[in-house]
Amino acid sequence: MPGTAEAILEVSGLVKHYPLTRGIVFRKQVGAVKAVDGVDFSLAAGETLGIVGESGCGKSTVARLLVHLERPTAGAIRYRGEDISRLSGRALKAVRRDIQMVFQDPYTSLNPRMTVGDIIGEPYEIHPEAAPKGDRRRRVRELLDVVGLNPEYINRYPHQFSGGQRQRIGIARGLALRPRVIVADEPVSALDVSVQAQVVNLLERLQSEFGLAYVFIAHDLSIVRHISDRVGVMYLGRIVETGTDTEIYEHPTHPYTQALLSAVPVPDPGARDRRDRIILSGDVPSPADPPSGCPFRTRCWKAQVRCATEVPRLAVPEEFARRGGPAAHPSACHFAAERRVVPPAGEPPAAG
Repeated sequence: MPGTAEAILEVSGLVKHYPLTRGIVFRKQVGAVKAVDGVDFSLAAGETLGIVGESGCGKSTVARLLVHLERPTAGAIRYRGEDISRLSGRALKAVRRDIQMVFQDPYTSLNPRMTVGDIIGEPYEIHPEAAPKGDRRRRVRELLDVVGLNPEYINRYPHQFSGGQRQRIGIARGLALRPRVIVADEPVSALDVSVQAQVVNLLERLQSEFGLAYVFIAHDLSIVRHISDRVGVMYLGRIVETGTDTEIYEHPTHPYTQALLSAVPVPDPGARDRRDRIILSGDVPSPADPPSGCPFRTRCWKAQVRCATEVPRLAVPEEFARRGGPAAHPSACHFAAERRVVPPAGEPPAAG
């Protein structure tokens, strides 16, 4: 499995806080939005790490930090052993050749005034050493063919393509510099279901052909399971559970993961009727004013006094570690090993 290989990308203690200010002339910071609040994970060469969670949990902020579209408030992002979170100038430019991004919206991520050939070939203008000037047109045609588009489309404009075709163009642009890591931020969420499958299959084929490593960010758990080797579940700026796709989907230990999975549609009506549907009470807390202790405690049916005072570590629960098996994977819950009856829909958690 790729996850057993040496890590190509390591994230430790990653934090991104956006200051909240008051005043017009003399601006004063009065707080911060804690979009990412201490994230740790690693990515091996050729592996796909899926990151899932509700909207607003910080997934897209992590993506922007990985490709250096934003600088972290704290923490480290190590690529092949080097901390790239504070790089700038030529050093940053060199790293960006190896870490590329596929954006969420294929309708706004492509310049409508540029032809497809210019869009895909633009990375060569920024990194001229990547391809001789006289060879770029040929390479663009090859990239179009690689992603399943007719090379003769090279002079067309984005408005002449469907959403799925535009996303293929975005993927071709991401491949232009032959990167080792691609950060895909909700790459299929704006597409029809039938087109989503085509794009996901394309990403898997390209991974096999080019040995790519993916950080695949999405809120659709079924898609993430299909493409990922390992999965990290995010809630309110933190990863609350991580493991292989089998560990997360068949043996979830964090209450939030269990609630997410209980909402996934099941095609078999019998199986759907037999399972427990977990309805979480309340809304997701504001990242500008998160709860003390465990960030999930205000919606959790397992919550106790300890949860309000102590932030749980992302670690393998001791009871599961002793027994071993698929439940023995990291989970940020004080009571991950406890089985407690799910409260009826609408009933508040035991402790707030």
